[in-house]
Amino acid sequence: MKTKEKFLSFNLGVRDTAVISLQHITEVLQVSLPEICSVPEMPSSVLSIYNWRDEMLWLIDLEAMLGYPPISQRPNLLSRMMGIVLENKGKYLGLLVRELIDIEWLDTKQMKPAISELFYPQISPCLQGYFINDLEEIIFSLDATTIIQAPMWWIHN
Repeated sequence: MKTKEKFLSFNLGVRDTAVISLQHITEVLQVSLPEICSVPEMPSSVLSIYNWRDEMLWLIDLEAMLGYPPISQRPNLLSRMMGIVLENKGKYLGLLVRELIDIEWLDTKQMKPAISELFYPQISPCLQGYFINDLEEIIFSLDATTIIQAPMWWIHN
C-alpha cells in the first residue's frame, strides 16, 4: 500500500507551516486585493466572494478561521495573496494564504494524530494530524473536507 502523498505546503501565521493534500486542490491562483469584494454580515474569516471561472467562489481568510490574527489586520498587508481552491463533492471554497512554500511528498504513516489539547481550539477540528520535519518543526496537516463542509459557509450560500 502506498503511503506517500503529495501535499501543498504554505505558511500559517508568522512561524507555522501547514499542508493540504493535493487530491482536494483544484487550482492555485494569485488574488489581488482590489479584485476582492467583501460581503457584509459574514463571519470575520469570510473575506469575500471572488469571480472564479465565471462562478462565485467564497474566499476564506484561513488564518482567521484557524485562530490566528486576520490577514487584514497585518501592518504589511500584501497587495497579492495566494488562493487555494479546494473541491469536495462539487463544492468549491477558496482559502487565502500569504505565500505557498512547495509541493512535498509526505509519508502519511508518519502523520501523528491531532490531540486537541496541543493546538488552538479553532484549529483542532480542521486538523487531520501533524508531521514533524527534519528541523523538529510541526507541520499541520489540514483536512480539506472538514474545512469545505464547515457549516458557516453553507448557511449563507
